[in-house]
Amino acid sequence: MSATLPLANSLHRATFDMLRRQAPFAAMGEDAVLWLVQRLSVAYFARDAVLLEPADAPPDTLFIIKQGTVSGATADGQTVLQLAAGEMFPLGALLAGRGAANRYVAATDTFCYLLSATDFHALLGESVEFHDFCTRRIASLLEESQRAVQAEYALALDDDSRFARPLASLIRRAPLATRAGTPLAAALGAMEAARVGSVVVTDEAGQPIGILTLKDVLARVTLAGVPLATPIADVMTPQPATLSADAPVADALVLMARQGIHHVPLVRDGRLVGVVSEKDVFALRRLSVEGITAAISRNEDPVRLPALAQDIGDLVHSLLAQGMDAENLTAIISSLNDRLTERLITLECAGDEALAGLRWCWLALGSEGRMEQTLATDQDNALIFAATDDAQRAALLAMARRVNHRLDACGFPLCRGGIMASNPKWCLSLTGWQQQFTQWIDHGSPEALLHASIFFDFRPLAGDESLALDLRAWLNHAAQKNPRFLHQMAGNALRNRPPLGVMRDFVLSDNDAHPHTIDLKLNGATPFVDAARIFALAAGSPQTNTAKRLREAAHALHIPDAELADWNRAFHFLQLLRLRHQHGQQRAGQTPDNHIDPDTLNPLDRRILKEALRQARKVQARLAMDYKL
Repeated sequence: MSATLPLANSLHRATFDMLRRQAPFAAMGEDAVLWLVQRLSVAYFARDAVLLEPADAPPDTLFIIKQGTVSGATADGQTVLQLAAGEMFPLGALLAGRGAANRYVAATDTFCYLLSATDFHALLGESVEFHDFCTRRIASLLEESQRAVQAEYALALDDDSRFARPLASLIRRAPLATRAGTPLAAALGAMEAARVGSVVVTDEAGQPIGILTLKDVLARVTLAGVPLATPIADVMTPQPATLSADAPVADALVLMARQGIHHVPLVRDGRLVGVVSEKDVFALRRLSVEGITAAISRNEDPVRLPALAQDIGDLVHSLLAQGMDAENLTAIISSLNDRLTERLITLECAGDEALAGLRWCWLALGSEGRMEQTLATDQDNALIFAATDDAQRAALLAMARRVNHRLDACGFPLCRGGIMASNPKWCLSLTGWQQQFTQWIDHGSPEALLHASIFFDFRPLAGDESLALDLRAWLNHAAQKNPRFLHQMAGNALRNRPPLGVMRDFVLSDNDAHPHTIDLKLNGATPFVDAARIFALAAGSPQTNTAKRLREAAHALHIPDAELADWNRAFHFLQLLRLRHQHGQQRAGQTPDNHIDPDTLNPLDRRILKEALRQARKVQARLAMDYKL
C-alpha cells in the first residue's frame, strides 16, 4: 500500500499527527497511515445526536472519534460502553459483516473521522498492524503497554540508577546500638544474638560516637587479650565516618574504598537510623527466584526472614523489567511467599513436642489461596486438623500465633478482620469446617457470602494437605447440590459494578482517604475473581486461581475461546497495574495500596484500563445471564 499524494494539506497533516499518537496507528507504517488519512472525512455530531442505530444490515462506515465522547447502549437503553478520542466503532459488526448491536449516541459535542467500509476492509488486508489490532484489540493494546513498561523498568535497573538509590533503601533492620560504658561481653553477646557484624556506640542524643566490628574484635580484643569486662569505649573506633540516610549508595562505595572500612552508620538529623555494610551494597546485584528460594530454605533463624521478604519485593522490579506478565509474576510472588511461610511454620514447629503426631494443615486464603498476591497484602489464613483434644488444639493455636506475628514482621500485616489461623474461629477440624461451610451455604446471609468469598479460595500450604483436599471435594459437592446458594453468590457479586461512567470515562471515589481514585482490587479485579469462583463451584472445579478457574469453567459453560482470552488479559492488566502502582509507592516510601487516579496514567494505559473494565462488565453479563439476574 502506498500513498499517492504528499501531506501538503494542513488538515491532512493535523489528522496524520493526531492518529500517529494513538494505537494502532502509532505502530502502523507511515504509508498506511497516509493512505488512511487521504480517505477520511470529518463529521460533527451535537450532544445526544445518534451516530449509529442497531440494524440487520452490516454498517457502511467506521467511526474514529477525533474529539468528544460516544456512548453505546443496548436496545433497551442500558449504557454498556463509553468511547473517547482515538477509539473506533463498530469494529465487531464490520469484522463479522453483521448489523451493529448497539445504539451509539454522542454523549458530548463530538467530531468523528469517517472511513467507508470498503476502505476499512482494504486497510485491514494491507496493514498487518491494523488487522492485528482490530482482531485482537485488547491483546494488541496490552502488548504495546508491556513494551513501554519493560523499557521503563529496564532503564531503572541500570547500574548507575541502582547506585543512585538512597542508602535508606538498604536498611532492613533497626541498627544495633549501645552506650559507651557497656561491657564487651554484653556488646558481643548482642551482636551474636542479632547476627550482625557491627555495633554502634551512641551518646544520650542517639548520635554515633564509635563503632566496633567483628574484624576489630579479632585484632583489638581476642589477640590483644582484653578482658570481656572492659567497656566497649576502650576498644571501639571513635568518631566513625557516617553518611546521611538520604545519600546515594554510590557515596557509601566511595567512602568504604577511601577509608578501607566495611560498615557505615547512617544518620538522619544527626541520630543513628541504620548501618549498611559492604555486603549490603554489593547485594544490589540482580536477584533470582532460585537464589531467594535457596536462601529461605537454608535459613535457620526466623529473625532473618524479614530481610528475605524484602528481597522478594526487589525481585518484582527485576521481573517487571524483564517483561514478565502479571499472571506469572503474581504466581512467583505467591510461591516465594509460600516458601517463606512454610519455613516460618517449620521453624516454629521445631522442638514443639505438643504438636508431635498431630495431623493438621495450614490453609492459605484470599489472594494467597488464589496464587494472586501483589505487593500490598495482609494475612488471610486458617488451620484444619484431624480430630484432637483441647490441649492439642491449644498447642496448634499457640503455634499459629507465633507464625502470624512472624509474618507480620515480614511485612504481611495481621488481618484487621481476624481471619488468621490463630483465631479459634478459624482453627477447626475437618468436620468443624464442613459444619461451618454448610451454615454459610444454607443461610446465604450477607456475612455468609462475604466469608464464602474469602474461605472458599483455600489452598493447602503446609502440613497434611490431604485434609484440605478432602474439604475441597466435599465443598464442591455441597455447592453443586445447592443452586440457590450459587444464585445468591452471583447476585452479591453483581452488586460490585465496574466503575465506568456514562458522561465520564470512570466513576471515581469521593472517599476522603482516597479521593478521585479507582480501587483496582475491589472494583477492577474482584468482578473477575467473584465470577470465576462461582463458575468453578458450579463446574465442580478444584482450582482456586482466577485464570485457571475461568479456563477450566469455559469448556463446561461453552464460553468462546476469544472471549475467555480477553477476560484473562483484562484481569491480568489490572493485576499488572496494581503491581506497578504499589511498586512506585514503595520506592517513594509510601504504604502500598490499590487506589489509583486514572488521570496519572498515560493515554495508552488509561485506554486499556477502560477496556479492561468493559471486559469486567462482560464477565458480569455472562454471570447475570447464567443465573437469570
